[in-house]
Amino acid sequence: MEQQIIKVKNKRGVRVIPGFGLSLGVTLAMLGTLVLVPLASIFVSAARLSLTEFADIVTSRQVLSGYAISLSCAFLAALVNAVFGLLTAWVLVRYDFPWKRLLDGLIELPFALPTSVAGIALTYLYSDKGWIGALFAKAGIRIAYTRAGITIAMVFVGIPFVVRAVQPVLEKLDRQYEEAAEMLGAGRVCTFFRVVMPELFPALLAGFGLAFARGIGEYGSVVFIAGNIPNKTQIAPLLIMTKLEQYKYADATAIALVLLVISFLLMLSINSVQLYMQRFSKD
Repeated sequence: MEQQIIKVKNKRGVRVIPGFGLSLGVTLAMLGTLVLVPLASIFVSAARLSLTEFADIVTSRQVLSGYAISLSCAFLAALVNAVFGLLTAWVLVRYDFPWKRLLDGLIELPFALPTSVAGIALTYLYSDKGWIGALFAKAGIRIAYTRAGITIAMVFVGIPFVVRAVQPVLEKLDRQYEEAAEMLGAGRVCTFFRVVMPELFPALLAGFGLAFARGIGEYGSVVFIAGNIPNKTQIAPLLIMTKLEQYKYADATAIALVLLVISFLLMLSINSVQLYMQRFSKD
C-alpha cells in the first residue's frame, strides 16, 4: 500500500494534504474577508483626510497623551508578563503538584472572560475601598484610576500569551543538555541562562510581543480601572470610542490607523529578531 501511495504521488504530484488547493483557497478567502478587508478599510477611510488634517488629529495633546499612556503601560505590563509568564510556564512544566490541571486551565481564563467583567472585577478589588486597594490606600498608595491600575489590567489580559508561547517549547526541550552542563560543572543559574534561556528566548519574545500588542489595543478591562482622566489615565482606544460617539469618524480612523501601524511594526520587528536568532543559532 505504501509503495502504491508513493507511485501515485510521483506520477500525479499529489500533495501531502488532500484538497490542498481548495483548503488554501478557503483559508485565503477567510483571511481576506475577516482580516485584510477590515484593516484595508481603515487606510481607505484615513486617505480621505488631507495630510495636514491627519497630522493635526494624531498630534493633538490629548491624543499624544493617550498614545503615551497606552504604550508605556502596555510595555511595562508585557515586561511583567515576560518574567512571571516564564516562571508560571516553568512551574507547570517542570513540577507536579496538586491541582496542577486546574491552575493550567485558569491561565486561559482571561481569554474566555469578557473584558468588561474583568475590568469591573479589577476595579472592585483595587479601588480605595476594595479588598486589595484598601490595604495600599492606608499607606497612601492609589492603584485604581492611575497608571498602575491600567498596567495591572493589561497584565491580567496579557499573561496567557507568554505562558502559552513558552510552555510548548519548554515541554519539548531535551533535559539531557541541562544534565550535560551540570556534569561539566555549571551551576543552576549558569545552566539556565547559557543552555535553557537561548532555546526559550524566541518563544518568550513572541509572547512578549503578543502581550504588548494586546495591551496597546485593550479597552474593556482597562476603561473601568483607568478612570479616564484626560491627559493622565485616558488610553488611546478610549479616545477612538469617544470620537465615534461624537460621530467624528475621521478622527477615530486616524487614531486607529496609528495604533495599527505601531502594532504592525512591533510584530514585524519581533518576527525579524526571531528569524535572525534562528539563523544565528544554526550558524
